[in-house]
Amino acid sequence: MGVRGLQGFVGSSCPHVCTAVNFKELAERHRSEHPGCTPTVVVDAMCCLRYWYTPDSWICGGQWREYFSSLREFVKTFTTAGIKLIFFFDGMVEQNKRDEWVKRRLKNNREIARIFHYVKSHKEQPGRNMFFIPSGLAIFTRFALKTLGQETLCSLQEADYEVASYGLQNHCLGILGEDTDYLIYNTCPYFSISELCLESLDTIMLCREKLCQSLGLSLCDLPLLACLLGNDIIPEGMFESFRYKCLSSYTSVRENFDKKGNIILAVADHISKVLHLHQGEKKLEEMLPLGPNRALFYKGVASYILPGQKSPWFFQKPKGVVTLNKQVVSMCTDPDSNQKLLIGTDSEFNLEAPMCTDPDSKQEVLICTDPESTQEASICTHPEIKQDPMDTEPEIKQQVTMVSDPEILKVARAHHVQAESYLVYNVLSSGEVECGNSLEDALDRTLPGQAQVYRPVRQRVYSLLLGGSQGDASTCPTVKEWFVYSGNPLRHPDLVRPLQMNIPGGTPSLKLLWLSTEPGIQVRRLDALLACFDLSSLKEELQALESPFQALCCLLIYLFVQVDALCLEDLHAFIAQALCLQEKSTAQLMDLQLDHVDPRAVQLGSLLVRGLTTLVLVNSACGFPWTAADFMPWNLFDGKLFHQKYLQSEKGHAVAVLVEQNRSRLTTFHTLKSIVCKACVKENRPVVSRRHWRAHHSGRWGRQGSSSHRTSSGHSQSGQGQHWRDQGPADAHGRATSRPLK
Repeated sequence: MGVRGLQGFVGSSCPHVCTAVNFKELAERHRSEHPGCTPTVVVDAMCCLRYWYTPDSWICGGQWREYFSSLREFVKTFTTAGIKLIFFFDGMVEQNKRDEWVKRRLKNNREIARIFHYVKSHKEQPGRNMFFIPSGLAIFTRFALKTLGQETLCSLQEADYEVASYGLQNHCLGILGEDTDYLIYNTCPYFSISELCLESLDTIMLCREKLCQSLGLSLCDLPLLACLLGNDIIPEGMFESFRYKCLSSYTSVRENFDKKGNIILAVADHISKVLHLHQGEKKLEEMLPLGPNRALFYKGVASYILPGQKSPWFFQKPKGVVTLNKQVVSMCTDPDSNQKLLIGTDSEFNLEAPMCTDPDSKQEVLICTDPESTQEASICTHPEIKQDPMDTEPEIKQQVTMVSDPEILKVARAHHVQAESYLVYNVLSSGEVECGNSLEDALDRTLPGQAQVYRPVRQRVYSLLLGGSQGDASTCPTVKEWFVYSGNPLRHPDLVRPLQMNIPGGTPSLKLLWLSTEPGIQVRRLDALLACFDLSSLKEELQALESPFQALCCLLIYLFVQVDALCLEDLHAFIAQALCLQEKSTAQLMDLQLDHVDPRAVQLGSLLVRGLTTLVLVNSACGFPWTAADFMPWNLFDGKLFHQKYLQSEKGHAVAVLVEQNRSRLTTFHTLKSIVCKACVKENRPVVSRRHWRAHHSGRWGRQGSSSHRTSSGHSQSGQGQHWRDQGPADAHGRATSRPLK
C-alpha cells in the first residue's frame, strides 16, 4: 500500500522522520490549545486489522469472541485517555486502483496455497509470519465497533482520501494507520498503528515536514514525488527508465543508502533542481516523459490534493463559471484538444469518486459524492466531459446508476456510509461488487469455493435490488462481480445475471421494504430474506427457533442443499459448536487446544463465515428483518471450537460428547438437526454419514479434481475440473453458458 519504497526508505535511511510520541500527552496539549474540543484520532481501519487481531488461532475461521474483546480493550484505552476515535473502512475499489487490487488478490492466492501446503505437511497452524486475516474480518469489525458505540464510517471511494480529508477539515489530533500515502497528503499528523503500544499509548509519528527537509522538497511536491516513484494508481514500471536516468545523473549517491533509497533521493533532487527551474513556465508534460500515460499521471497527482488545496504544478485557466448544486465549477479549455473541461473549486465538496463503465454506452463515468453530506451527489449534465490535466480538483462527470429512484439511492447511500449494509449501495450505484480471498484450498476440488456457493443468493438479491417494483429478473441488468475463486484469473469481472425471486405474495418494492412503517412489514421483510435463500417454505420452522439459531439454521439448510460434499459429521460439528459457544467464556475459548489442524475443516470454517457475511448483504437488502446480533460470528461461531467439534465428529464421537454431556444442549441439537435434515430431504438431498457415503457413493465423495454443488432447485452440477465461470449463468463476456442457474 502507498508509495513504492517509501516505507523502507524512511525506516532505514531517514529515521529522524519518525518521532516517538505519546497519545496521552498529545491529547493534553490539544485540549489546552483547543478548549472545549475533544481530541479526535481518525483511524484507517483497514490498516489496523492485523494489529487488532490478537488471538493466537487464526486459521480455523476466526476467534471472534476473543477478537471482540481485543477491540473492546483498544477502544477503552483511548476512551479512558479522553481521545475520540473515528473509524473509516474501504467501501469500494476505485477503477484506477482495480489493477492493484487484482495484483494483491493473486498474491494472496499464492500465500494461501503456501498455508495449505504447510497445514497438510505439519497438521498445525503456520507461524505468525504466514498470518492471513480470517474471512469477513473487515465486515464484522465494522459491526463490532458499532456495537461498542464507536462512530464507524464506510467510504464512498478509496478510504485513505476520505481519512485524510476528514482529518484536515476537522482539525483532528491525527491519523492512525499504516500507509505511506499519509506521508504524502497535506493533512493532520500521521501515526503508525504497527508501532503502537496500547498499554502506554506510545507510538511513532511520521513527520512529512521532516521528510521534505531530507529530500529538499516542499509539501506540495510530495504528490508529484509519489507518482514518479509509483503508487496504487501509477504502476511502478511506468517511470522506471526515468528514475534510473535521474539516478545516473545524481551526483550525491550515498554509499550507506540502498539502491531504492538512492533512487528516491535522485528523483527528489531532479524535482527540486530541474523541474523547479521551469515551474510555472512549462507544462509538466513538457518536463516529464508522460507519453500516453499523461491523463493517468495527472489523475494520480490530483488524487492527493484534498478539498480546498491547490497544486503549483497545475495551471489554472478559468474561462467561465457555472453553478452545479451549490458547487462552483470553472470552465476551461485544454489547449491540446480544444475540449471544454470542468474544474471543481469548492473546498467544501469532495468530488473524488470511483469510476465505472456504463455497460450500454461504454462511457466512463464518475459518481460524485460528498462524505459529509446526506444529500445526493450533484449530477453533471455533460457526460462526456473529461478531466483537465491542469485541474487541482478531481473531475466531475455524470452519475450513472443502476436504479433511477433518488430516494432509494439516498437511503442506500446513508446505510453504506454508516457501515450498516454490505454491497447494497455498490450494486445500486455502479452494478459492480468485489470480494477478496478466503482460506480455500485450490487443490481440493471436493468443496466449491464460497464465491460459487453463495452466488445464487447474491443473484436473488440483485433481482430484488434491480428488478423494479415487480422484481422481474428478466429485465435486470447484469452485475459485475470481482470475486476470488480457484481458476479465476481476475482479468475481467464475471457478468452475473439476477435470479427470479419467489416471494409469497409477490416481490415487494424497495420503497416498501426500506421505508414503510405499515403493520406487518417485518413479515414481508422476513419473507424476502428467506426467499433469497430459497427457504420460503421453512418460515414456520425457522421462526420457532430462538436467535441466533434462526440464522444458523438458515445458513446450514442452504449450505447442505447446495453442496453435495457436506456430510452428517460436518452438520454435527457446526451445530455442536454453536450450542457450546453460548456458554463459553472468552478465557475458556482461548484455552482450547487442538490435537491437529485439518485442512478441510479450515475451509469449512471460512465457508460458514462467508455465509454470515452473505447474511449481512441479504438482511440489509431486505430492510433489516433481523437485528445484526442475530448473525454476528461472536454469537454463532468460534473457529477453534468448531475445529475441535469437527475432529471429534470425524472420530465418531457420540452427539452427547459433542455437546459436552449437557442435556439441554442435546435437546436443542436434535431440534436443529431435524429441521436441517428434513429440509434437505425435501430437496432430494439426504444428509448421510461420511462412512455411509463412502460405502455407497465412493465415485462422488472426495474425488480429487471434481467439484459438486447444487442449484436452489436441488439439481446437481458437477464436472471434472470445471470452473464456476463455465457453469454460471453468463461468462465474463455476457455469453450464455452450458446451463443457467435455476
